[in-house]
Amino acid sequence: MRVPNDDGAGTRAPAGDHESRDGRRDEGREGPTGRDAAAVAQSERVYDLFQTGRRFLAERHPAQAAMFLERALRLAPDKNSIREALGRSYYALGRYGSATQEFEELLRRAPTNDYAHFAMARCLLRLHDVTGALRAARLAVAMAPGNADYRRALDDCRAAAG
Repeated sequence: MRVPNDDGAGTRAPAGDHESRDGRRDEGREGPTGRDAAAVAQSERVYDLFQTGRRFLAERHPAQAAMFLERALRLAPDKNSIREALGRSYYALGRYGSATQEFEELLRRAPTNDYAHFAMARCLLRLHDVTGALRAARLAVAMAPGNADYRRALDDCRAAAG
């Protein structure tokens, strides 16, 4: 529904009413408000933090990546993608214990994540837990037998086991 503007020069839709492109009326659809708007804003903030962290990680700046990813994880602790990227950042920083914690939690949430098993194997090998590393590498290879990186990790674990 259109109503005249205050100056009478044209028409406008009343507040809260909008017409779609096909002329149908859409009442009360002004976008998210209140709690919904806050949730959307937080979701966008998490996404921006995550993307910035991933960019820093890709550019081989793991310390900067970790800062952004830690913030994102505090806002969205249920996001596995953030946890995986943070674990990768910790690993690149040589913080193998912290990386292991992130991958353990990731595997608790997504036990069929072959990359998390592979990353766990790498972390555990750096922490001299050869038995745990072997177990994780075997699982990664079993889940993705064609992955050459996983096979190399398993070979490294076997070599460390002697």
